[in-house]
Amino acid sequence: MRFGRWTFSMLLVVYLGLAAVPDGSPQDGRGKAEEEIRQLSAAEVEAFLKRDTAAMGRLWSDDFVVTNPLNQFVTKKQVLGMVDSGFLVIMSFDRQLDYLKVYGDTAIVAGRETVVWGGKMPNAGRTEHLRITAVWMRQQGRWLQVARHANVVPER
Repeated sequence: MRFGRWTFSMLLVVYLGLAAVPDGSPQDGRGKAEEEIRQLSAAEVEAFLKRDTAAMGRLWSDDFVVTNPLNQFVTKKQVLGMVDSGFLVIMSFDRQLDYLKVYGDTAIVAGRETVVWGGKMPNAGRTEHLRITAVWMRQQGRWLQVARHANVVPER
């Protein structure tokens, strides 16, 4: 079977036209989930700046765990305790998300943070740059963070 240029051109136009039509695919839901997670991530930054442990508690799953910049593996209860005690204080906090991918009811986030520590942190008053990875899951109908890893980027 031979196609002429005109036939080929028409098939190409039809194909490209169909490819551009939204199909209601799961991608639409992923876009909504990604935006929601970005908003929740920003709310987490605000909660740290305000030392609002109630807001943090609402963002994190009850089984939330984190490997923190002090190289400690801690639970939700321990992190909230560090904030309540005045040990974990963040005076300035900027978070940039470099990667966010939704896999059904799970999302992976990776990025970088610049923080100025306060309180009783070992580096209080210093600015540090962190690399982070966070895992969010849809639990009980809402997105909650279940795990986080943050490490200090060494100065060069």
